[in-house]
Amino acid sequence: MRTCILLSLMLLIGEDWAEAQKKTANYDESKIPAYTLPALLTTRDGAKITTAADWTAERRPEVLALFQEHVYGRTPGNWGKVSFETREVKKDALGGKATRKLIHISLPEHPAWAGMEVMLYLPNGLKAPAPCFVGPSFGGNHAVSTEPDVPLSTRWMRPNKEKSIVDNHATEASRGNESSRWPLEMIIGQGFAVATYYYGDIEPDHVDGWKDGLRAVLSKDGAATEWKNGDWGAIGAWSWGLSRIADYLETDADIDAKKLAVIGHSRLGKTSLWTGAQDQRFGIVISNNSGEGGAATMRRNYGETTAIITKAFPHWFTKTYAGYGDNEAACPVDQHMLIALAAPRPIYIASAVDDQWADPKGEFLSGLNAEPVYVLFGKKGYGVTEPPAVDTPVGDAIGYHMRTGKHDVTDYDWTQYLRFAKKHFGQ
Repeated sequence: MRTCILLSLMLLIGEDWAEAQKKTANYDESKIPAYTLPALLTTRDGAKITTAADWTAERRPEVLALFQEHVYGRTPGNWGKVSFETREVKKDALGGKATRKLIHISLPEHPAWAGMEVMLYLPNGLKAPAPCFVGPSFGGNHAVSTEPDVPLSTRWMRPNKEKSIVDNHATEASRGNESSRWPLEMIIGQGFAVATYYYGDIEPDHVDGWKDGLRAVLSKDGAATEWKNGDWGAIGAWSWGLSRIADYLETDADIDAKKLAVIGHSRLGKTSLWTGAQDQRFGIVISNNSGEGGAATMRRNYGETTAIITKAFPHWFTKTYAGYGDNEAACPVDQHMLIALAAPRPIYIASAVDDQWADPKGEFLSGLNAEPVYVLFGKKGYGVTEPPAVDTPVGDAIGYHMRTGKHDVTDYDWTQYLRFAKKHFGQ
């Protein structure tokens, strides 16, 4: 109990420190330091990339490896067999509009990991397999859905009185507290399925969470010992969970596994971008307010910075990344290169006008500076070179909007994502 209390105090202190940084961060465009982005279409040995084939064969693997080494870490491949167990099929969910499936994913060769609980909603009445949005939640399946029979998560959760988290665990009062971010009936009504899981099933979201999560279980000696440069961070681990959901969806006849869209918000938006970079089974990649370490250009030092994020949340990244705090110019990558790793697949970047901490303009610029790779594939980007007016979506294969409001996911955001997915999935 004493350990839990100390950990909760450490988390609250960290959150308070991060909140204090928001007040003193730079929000003045005139104070952004001069910077030069790393070359997107030049290999490390100086060769110019001029074709889509050369990007795919030469530069893309190189850029992916740089992100693995310097930002997110390398995902190991030693998890062995993946097991799927369908624990519930409810055919009259959401008032008869959907079928709800609960699937437990586990690793038989690593029983020390408790596994992950996936919740899948499918629209009823479709004549063909459904395309599917796949994303992690902050609060658990019971928080995503308002249905009272969704099992309550028993995993560790970050302190949050507003969401009725008591002693780092969900309570009955936590039900549905994330449902506004997951408008299930809207999504189902447009003919899409939704698959989600609680990110804490993979790893608790705190500095020492890796010692109690999947990363420790898959470590070479089967125990948490040391977290080193190049080792994967929590974002990599949470991303791993999304790819295991894709593994399952490929086995479900009700899902069109060729039409999967990965989506995430905030730190989980960073996760969706890294997932899209690594796992090309996701045909659309969506970043909602992902900010620093996600879609925002790191070298701008506007709002949250590399120094701030790696001090407040060092566990999200590989250990190497902290060395670029106040030294961004030394990093061999920037986030336009992460966006480009999705090419030629469609990608959507969303910002909010009141979320200056996440640097909306920096998010826009990363998409803009990724366009040269999309051009190699004959794809169009934004169609504009300056951020659009608020609530004015732009783009083709790269989409963007900056909506009215704060750091959140809203029905307006989902309206754009559904439109984008319909266009590119041919729904």
